[in-house]
Amino acid sequence: MIKILDRYIIKKYLSTFFFTMLLITMIAITIDYFERVDKFMNSGLSASVITKDYYLHFIPWINGLLWPLFALLAVIFFTSRMAKNSEIISILSAKVSYGRFIRPYMIGAGILAILLWIGNNYVIPKSNRLKNEFESKYIRSSAKTTLDHNIHFWLSPNEKVFIRSYSSYDSAGTTFRLEKFKGNELVYLLKANRINYIIEKKKWRLNNYEIRTFNGDKETLVIHNNTSFDTTFNFLPEDFTRYTKQMEMMNTTDLKAFLKYEQDKGLDSGKKYKIELYRRTADPFTIFILTLIGVSVASRKVRGGMGFHLAAGVIIGAIFVILSKFSVTFSTNLSLPPLIGVWIPNIFFTLVAIFLIKTAQK
Repeated sequence: MIKILDRYIIKKYLSTFFFTMLLITMIAITIDYFERVDKFMNSGLSASVITKDYYLHFIPWINGLLWPLFALLAVIFFTSRMAKNSEIISILSAKVSYGRFIRPYMIGAGILAILLWIGNNYVIPKSNRLKNEFESKYIRSSAKTTLDHNIHFWLSPNEKVFIRSYSSYDSAGTTFRLEKFKGNELVYLLKANRINYIIEKKKWRLNNYEIRTFNGDKETLVIHNNTSFDTTFNFLPEDFTRYTKQMEMMNTTDLKAFLKYEQDKGLDSGKKYKIELYRRTADPFTIFILTLIGVSVASRKVRGGMGFHLAAGVIIGAIFVILSKFSVTFSTNLSLPPLIGVWIPNIFFTLVAIFLIKTAQK
């Protein structure tokens, strides 16, 4: 049952959190604008278009990254004021246990964690797609890349495709091969000097192609020089296009489906997609950990007061970010499993939170 103490702390937590979020978001938008102002001016877009098509989607992205740190700063800020005004001493002197005192903090953290989980999995990816499309069109073309050299992938467990080079400009590839297997034996081979996608027909056109079939020791070869034919394959031109941060543009359902799709075709894009999937659950959990750390640090009445508490919060947040970057880098480039790499900062800071809670001033 939520009592007066719970409502008091939850209200302070959430109001301080959203004030912190608003303040830092405005600072982030200002910094980002001055970094990109030249490109905005060169694009010839109006302020309303830039605001609607870019910054409206920039806000969810920056908040998705910083919500755990907002929670830490908010907890330290209002808890430090409570400690300075001797409110915490009065609460604990009224025979309220430290665990009971922490409970409304956990309720507030739970509310924020649920909102962040929903945002990470379904809301923010949609905004990221629109933001990244705007960036690739008006700000930096490097935001979008194309698979263009020695492309291998599987259409099915028994069908493999190879394209030596591919151009997104005209949706055309050279040295195309389609191999079909029965068990471990090659039974069918389709080769073409050139393949290109016909938008009107929604089909691929093969030029100068040959077909080989294998039946034991028997081989059949049919060559079609200076001829072409149109057919369909289980891939499209967009399958060759990748955004630099494509994993951030998919909701969790699409991300899981994409991972399966890539694995089935043998186009595993690396660990970064799995890292993104695990991060979406790890970040909401981080809010609980940093809330506990913030309470244990700021509830202690010290000579430095709020300034000391805020400095401690900034240092803790910086350490958390640095540890996160290191663990993700090791997971991406080395043999560290993505799940462990994403959760290492949470595991470490959980131990820190437990230690600080046990040694907190009670």
